[in-house]
Amino acid sequence: MIITHILANTYYPEHVKAVHTNNSDKCDPPSFFENPIYWLQNQLRGPYTASEKAGIERAQKFMSEGYGYNLMHKHRPQTIGCSIMDSPVGLLGWILDKLQDWTDNYPWTDDEILTWVSIYWFSTSGPTASLRLYYESRRAPQEQKKKGFAWAKCPMGISHFPMDINVSPVVWSRPMGNFVFERVHTSGGHFAAWEKPDILAGDLKDMFKKGGPVYGVVRGRDGY
Repeated sequence: MIITHILANTYYPEHVKAVHTNNSDKCDPPSFFENPIYWLQNQLRGPYTASEKAGIERAQKFMSEGYGYNLMHKHRPQTIGCSIMDSPVGLLGWILDKLQDWTDNYPWTDDEILTWVSIYWFSTSGPTASLRLYYESRRAPQEQKKKGFAWAKCPMGISHFPMDINVSPVVWSRPMGNFVFERVHTSGGHFAAWEKPDILAGDLKDMFKKGGPVYGVVRGRDGY
């Protein structure tokens, strides 16, 4: 969601007509002082459901036990970068950990795993390049960071999958932008486009189809 927000708010606001994401970076409930309307919605909605409680617990566990890779990428990308550049097995271990932990018991085949790892290993820039995004974004100008998390005015849609790394209640995401499409699924994880492609594509179709909330968002280019 951070990347789409930066595109919509900073670089190409006149061209980004709508956004759909399957990952929310909102880890905390709405604040009364920052988002009083959404704070009130969260207070009036009643108790969290069992699935929402499970999602909050998963997000908290991720932040306490699974966030180390992120800190390494942000602060010392070249340290781990030397290892994964030098050893295909090291790169395999680094990536496989996430493929297993961030999916919903997806039955990875050897070919699928090797395909993912090979994209990093055989790329011209090498696997270390994928780490530096974290390092560079951490050192981005403060104003740019604010825009990355600012409320986006373009129509937005989000698909929630229960085994994503940050699974917060739907209302927690709303302060991030103008959400016109929200859907909560009962299975799937962080790599939804790979793990649940038909479901994710179905959400996109429902969002952009005739009668959908963003139908005709690009004038004269409705796809029909």
